[in-house]
Amino acid sequence: NTSLLVLFLCRFKTFPCAAVEVKNEPILGFREGSKERLELEKALQNLKGKTEEIPCVVGNEEVWTKDIRYRLSPFNHSHKVSKFCYADKELINKAIEASVAARREWDLKPVADRAQIFFKAADTISGPKRADVLAKTMIGQGKTVVQAEIDAAAELIDFFRFNAKHAMELEQQQPLDSDGSTNTMLYRGLEGFVAAVAPFNFTAIGGNLAGTPAIMVRCQVLFILYSALCNTGCLINRKITMLMLHKSSIITFKRLWKQVAQNLDIYRNFPRVAGECGGKNFHFVHKSAEVRSVVTGSIRSAFEYGGQKCSACSRMYVPDSLWPQIKQQLLDVLRQIKVGDVSAESFASFSRSRLNAYQRLTDSKDPEIFGPILTIYVYPEKDYKKVLHLIDNTSPYALTGAIFSQDKAVIDEAGKALRNAQPFGGARASGTNNKPGGPHYVLRWMSPQVFKQTHVPLTEWKYPYMG
Repeated sequence: NTSLLVLFLCRFKTFPCAAVEVKNEPILGFREGSKERLELEKALQNLKGKTEEIPCVVGNEEVWTKDIRYRLSPFNHSHKVSKFCYADKELINKAIEASVAARREWDLKPVADRAQIFFKAADTISGPKRADVLAKTMIGQGKTVVQAEIDAAAELIDFFRFNAKHAMELEQQQPLDSDGSTNTMLYRGLEGFVAAVAPFNFTAIGGNLAGTPAIMVRCQVLFILYSALCNTGCLINRKITMLMLHKSSIITFKRLWKQVAQNLDIYRNFPRVAGECGGKNFHFVHKSAEVRSVVTGSIRSAFEYGGQKCSACSRMYVPDSLWPQIKQQLLDVLRQIKVGDVSAESFASFSRSRLNAYQRLTDSKDPEIFGPILTIYVYPEKDYKKVLHLIDNTSPYALTGAIFSQDKAVIDEAGKALRNAQPFGGARASGTNNKPGGPHYVLRWMSPQVFKQTHVPLTEWKYPYMG
């Protein structure tokens, strides 16, 4: 038995690897005449009037169902950006079967080998695919150049690199051995499959939702990233799986969670549900704040992407002593903002909201507003402590927030008062706070296993104290 156990460990034991050096992807400037700007302009020109076909992909097979849909550009409704189809029940089941079958081989690959696929994918997006990914994000989501750059390039690249790095380095964390025995931690992937529900508004989050679990489990990737990953040797299953990730409204996330819970009796394992929802991002302004920073930061946050992101500022608390200045400067900037075609030659326009956004926002009773709406509460400056309490208790959400102050004592005080109101990654009604991109995120997609190998035979059933 001992010899068999040794063979088993030799086959499956994960060995420590050298530390991996990873840096944040630089954010390019796209100034007039720059190389990156010329490449982006060319990529945008190539997309004009074109409709990209996006089938479902199961294993390596492209499949079209009868339920065909089209995605329109937010700022040019005559442009069908993509043609895609919805998977039916039969196709979803096939994808689940393919994913589970592929997992068996994938789980036995060394983590370092799996990680290399994502390092290569990150390099591909950083280099030859960068302009294409940015152009499709701008045309399909209506993002400005900088919003596309920090999302579809920098953030997605960082997700792939850092999560692969964290998965490799996690293997170095091994339990202590004791006299007569050796302990080994195996960082297995989850048994089953992963269902990744991607958002409409972030290329990086869609790629991370599917990509990071795939390091351990194997699951979907978005089509816009499909070729980048295929070119690295990644075998891809699209769109389906057991544990659920989500980036959307709290209403939708709650419904998904309830549906998962209602089916507990048919699962082999208890499902893990992870999600990030909306934010109701707040800006708290203290009397010591630098007014211009307040104005520019709030304008960008609230309106740059039409308010269509979880971190968009939707509520602002301003002291009465600063309100006249802030109000005037906000209005001055708003008069200068252009809204329209973000791919126009000057790249000077902010994005327009989605097709049905106006009707949806004006009729909505949902406290989470995904649109260019900023509410402002003017308070007596002496009551700022009450306002901190108000911010903490007004909204059920806890995602992002900003404190504008040049008074260190006030910053410390506000940080303590709002300690539970802004853990980026989503807490309270904003999600399960998993910190994507952080060192512990990959553990969500693992099922660690510990083996103890004993080297000293056990010859007596009695304990010494038993005499």
